Amino acid sequence: MKTLILSSNGPETPSIAAEIIKSGELVAIPTETVYGLGADGLNPEAVAKIFLAKGRPQDNPLILHVAEAADMEKFCHNIPQAAYILAEKFWPGPLTMVLPAKDCVPLETRAGLPTVAVRCPDNAVTREIIRLSGVPVAAPSANISGKPSTTTAEHVLHDHDGKIAAVVDGGPCRVGVESTIVDLTEDRPRLLRPGGITPEQLMEVLGDLVVDKAVVAQIDKDAVAKAPGMKYKHYAPQAEVVIVAGSRENAAAYIRSHFVPNDRVLCFEEELPLYSGCNPLSYGREADTATLSAGLFAALRELDSPGIGRVYARCPDGGGIAYAVQNRLKKAAAFRIIDPEVEV
Repeated sequence: MKTLILSSNGPETPSIAAEIIKSGELVAIPTETVYGLGADGLNPEAVAKIFLAKGRPQDNPLILHVAEAADMEKFCHNIPQAAYILAEKFWPGPLTMVLPAKDCVPLETRAGLPTVAVRCPDNAVTREIIRLSGVPVAAPSANISGKPSTTTAEHVLHDHDGKIAAVVDGGPCRVGVESTIVDLTEDRPRLLRPGGITPEQLMEVLGDLVVDKAVVAQIDKDAVAKAPGMKYKHYAPQAEVVIVAGSRENAAAYIRSHFVPNDRVLCFEEELPLYSGCNPLSYGREADTATLSAGLFAALRELDSPGIGRVYARCPDGGGIAYAVQNRLKKAAAFRIIDPEVEV
C-alpha cells in the first residue's frame, strides 16, 4: 500500500480523507494534542485495522472523535449535565469524556465496556473530515503501541508508511500530549488521564474531582481500563528511562556520577550547561511548561534508538500542564523515579 500524504491546506483534503474513512481504511489525522490513527468508529472491521496497525491490546478502548458537541447524543445516553457544561467550556479542545455508550457503538471500539470515550478536537480540518465522513472517527495516537506518541506527520510516516491509506499533514501539534480524560459515569467525576485541560480547570467547573490511581502509579495488569493510556507502559523509547528528581545541582551530580557512554540526558533547556559532555537533549523550558508538553514526544522519539543505554530524565513539578508531562514521563519510565536527596 502506498500511503497518500495530504496537506491540511489542500482544498480537497477533507473530502479525500473522508472518502477513505468511509471506505473502511485508516487515515492519520492531526489534532491539537497528537496525531490520531483514524477509522470509522462504527465499523468493527475498520476499528480492527487500528488495533492491528498499532499492535494495540484489544482491552484498550478507543476515543470517538466528533465534529461538534451535539454529536455526543448520537452515541451516548444518560448524559449528565456536567458533560454539557464541560463541552460548552472546553470543546473543541483537548478534553475527552467517558459516558454511557449507545448500542450503535461497537464493542470493538469500546473494548467491551458499557462506556465510550468521546471528544471534539480543536482542529478545523479534522472536524471537517469527521463531518464529511458522516461517522465518528475512532482515533488513538498514531504511534506503534507503547512507543512515544506522534506529534508530526513525519512521526506517523516513520511508524506507518506503506501500512495505512493516508496521512493528513497539519504540521506540529500545538499541545503535544494526549487529551485529558474524565469519567462522568460514577457518583464523582474521575480523572483518568491528565492532558491539555488541567485538573485545576476541571475543578473550577465540576467542583469535585477524584484522581484515578492510574494517573500516579502503575495499575494491575488484570485491571479494567475505562480509557486509553491507563493500563500499559506507554510513550517509552527502546532505552530504559529513569526519572531523576530533586534540585538541579543534586540531580546533575547524581547523573554525572552514574553516566556511562551511550547514555543520554533528557532535561530542561535551562539545565543544558549542567550536562556538558553528557550528550543532553532539551525538550523545553522549565519556566514555560507548555513548551515541555509540546516538545516531550518529539524528544522521546529522538531518543528511541537501540544504541542508547539509559535515559536520565528530568521531570517538572507542580500542577497545570506540568501534571500531564509528569504523567507521560512516569509512564515512559514505568514509574521508576530516583531522588538523589533520599538515595542511600
